[in-house]
Amino acid sequence: MSEGASEAVPRFAVVGRINMGKSAVLATLLEVDDDRIIRVSPTPGETTHCQPLPVVFDGRELVRFIDTPGFSRPLEAMRAIQEIHGEGTPDLSTVRRFVQEQGEGGEFEDESRLLRPILEGAGILYVIDPSRPLRDAFVAEMEILRWTGRPRMALMNQKSGSSEHLAGWKDRLGSYFNLVRTFNAHHARFEERKHLMRSLLEIDEANRAMLQEAITLIEEEWEVRREEAAETILDLLREGLTLRVEGRLVDAEWRSERKKEKRVQELSAKYLEKIRGVERQAYERLLEIYRHHLVQVEAGRDLYEGIDLAAEETWRKWGLSRGQLTLAGAIAGAAGGAIVDVSTGGLTHGAGTAVGAVGGMLAAFFKGADLPEVGVGGKGGVKVITGGSRALVVGPPRNENFPWILLDSALHHYEAISERAHGRRKRDVLSPPRPESLVRDWEAKRRSAFTKWMASCAKGSPDRGLEAQVFDHLLAALQELERN
Repeated sequence: MSEGASEAVPRFAVVGRINMGKSAVLATLLEVDDDRIIRVSPTPGETTHCQPLPVVFDGRELVRFIDTPGFSRPLEAMRAIQEIHGEGTPDLSTVRRFVQEQGEGGEFEDESRLLRPILEGAGILYVIDPSRPLRDAFVAEMEILRWTGRPRMALMNQKSGSSEHLAGWKDRLGSYFNLVRTFNAHHARFEERKHLMRSLLEIDEANRAMLQEAITLIEEEWEVRREEAAETILDLLREGLTLRVEGRLVDAEWRSERKKEKRVQELSAKYLEKIRGVERQAYERLLEIYRHHLVQVEAGRDLYEGIDLAAEETWRKWGLSRGQLTLAGAIAGAAGGAIVDVSTGGLTHGAGTAVGAVGGMLAAFFKGADLPEVGVGGKGGVKVITGGSRALVVGPPRNENFPWILLDSALHHYEAISERAHGRRKRDVLSPPRPESLVRDWEAKRRSAFTKWMASCAKGSPDRGLEAQVFDHLLAALQELERN
């Protein structure tokens, strides 16, 4: 990009007192959690130089934010500017003289550095923490910024729940800035970030077309991400529901009940580890889609991070209710029969075949409230291998709630990942935004479409004709989660 084209890009300097959260605001707004790009730290003074942070689409810069060092001696700087100007109110030319006189290594080096991009034409985003009392030093900062005459927006970055000083801040900010907005850098979702970008249109009319283009592209990119997330979740369901683990038994093992049971346990453990691996891969992909590098997903370590198939709480709180499972069983049965578990010499503990709508309802009702039991036999039961050996096929759990819990887990992960603000730099694992089931609140039409499609997956032959319909329902569900 040529220098002339670069100069036409709308620019905004993010300024404020040291440790007010300027870098955290930028990290969340621009979705950057890499300390090499934007350093977010509780240690005051991490930003020591102006750092340009462009918003680029297809190699074209549309907006540029500038992270600046914070004010360090605003009262003294204000007095120095007033002294330069003499009587009356200082203006842009006076502020320019102040910066020129300071240069590098001057008495007011931080103030000089943060003012330079403003003197070059950048608009102002002034970040404050309204939980702090309004002191003279803050008034001095606002006076200096007003003297520049540049378009100005104040951003109240509420880092705590305290509102003791909020009214005082609002009253004072309104007299110094063209616009005042509230923004929590540690909890802002996409809609709040987009709203902040739209606010720039109100203070920079001269660059309205380019700002509007940037906002439109940001919205379109988010829609693409949501589609990629939906594809990832569908892949997770398809792979999870078609997953089987097979193991061979020689005749001597087959004749021993103890050895058979031991082999089943080994294969069941292998199956559970594989399903956790499928989950982990999907969730790591979601983190990649939403540009998170610090958050970790360790599927299977506890109830939230993966499906704990041995925990009763998982089957009570997630997935469908007992009545919904009954209806789902009827739908699946009417669509061609539920999952068939083939008896293997007692190893499946007497599981029968559900045929038709009535059979599907009964199977769901009686098995839907039970703890999971990994199905042994799967689609083909015991298979005779050349030479007289046999194969046991294990998975998935026979409980009809399993696919719904798998889906519930994916939805919870999506909600946690898509809403996580990039200004939060703690390296941790995700925690569930809400502990309850999400799929239980779905409309019947959506549950019906998923029921039929998941039943086809569990039988090993996913219905591609239904998949487009299910994909649309999933997109709508993800969008609903973003709005909650």
